[in-house]
Amino acid sequence: MSNNYYLDRDRRNIKKINELLNELPSFCSIFFIGIQNSTSTLTRLNYAFDLRTFFTYILNNEYEFKKDSIKDFTLTDLDNIDARLIERFLAYLTYYDKEDGRVISNSERGKTRKLSTIRAFFKYFFNKDMIRANVSTKVTPPKLHEKPIIRLEDSETAELMYHSDTLNGFSEHQRKYNEKFRIRDNAILTLFLTTGIRVSECVGLNVDDFNFTLNSFRVTRKGGNQAILYFGEETADVMKRYLQYRDTLNIPKDERAMFLSSQNKRLMVRSMEYIIKKYSKLATPLKKITPHKLRSTYGTNLYNQTNDIYIVAEVLGHSDINTTKKHYAAVQEERRKSVAGVVKIRNN
Repeated sequence: MSNNYYLDRDRRNIKKINELLNELPSFCSIFFIGIQNSTSTLTRLNYAFDLRTFFTYILNNEYEFKKDSIKDFTLTDLDNIDARLIERFLAYLTYYDKEDGRVISNSERGKTRKLSTIRAFFKYFFNKDMIRANVSTKVTPPKLHEKPIIRLEDSETAELMYHSDTLNGFSEHQRKYNEKFRIRDNAILTLFLTTGIRVSECVGLNVDDFNFTLNSFRVTRKGGNQAILYFGEETADVMKRYLQYRDTLNIPKDERAMFLSSQNKRLMVRSMEYIIKKYSKLATPLKKITPHKLRSTYGTNLYNQTNDIYIVAEVLGHSDINTTKKHYAAVQEERRKSVAGVVKIRNN
């Protein structure tokens, strides 16, 4: 494995896409080749999973399509799919059984994502004049209910870092184990809470991405674009301490990943999620804290300090300002609540 996390991730995704294409109808390869230059490998991988679910549903539930396997579907069959079939598919997604016995459920967002896949699929073949109509446009997306914004209050952030600094709250056995990774874990938590990076960006960091003269580091954003982010002296001190500790480890010379596992290999997304979970369970047992919640915490704090939604969007790497406004709507609501009763119309 190379030191470029994103190239390695793309290679893995492409390999999996090709495996899935071997299960899908042959004409699907036309679609994936056609969208290759305008989509990420992760987007195409999700499309492949969604299309496999879609064609499997038709094979097993829509009996007018008499096929032995999903490989037998043709472009002609797309012309025989109507909007009502797609609506039945969305209803089916609420709960369905997998062949391995698992029960899969989809929220409104899960259904919306799969409908987006189907729409992109039909739109491509319609625009290429390979099917008569794009019936997917006749299907109304599920109504999305707003999820509550979960983030850490200042006291909860302090509690989280207290447990990270001291390991208080862990059993004796847990303390001995976590002591080996305390400096690393503290650096990860600090970086999330003071820069707002995404977990995929944090995983992809290399030692060479940091410049302590300018207190800056390079991240690869969603879509592959790179950006320079900056941090303060508090974060610089924590990261320098971690790098000093990292130098004491028996790491292969060609391993440049910033954050390492117990095997001295690049720490991956699931491991970072676990690190945050184990400390946050002590600090905020009633809140399910994830890397994205720490990102929300940073964004909220930055907005409270600057009152500038545009700088928040730029730092967080949001391509659409509406994403930022929607995400921090709760901040605006708190401000509205804070002025309730300020205006008086009676003297008493």
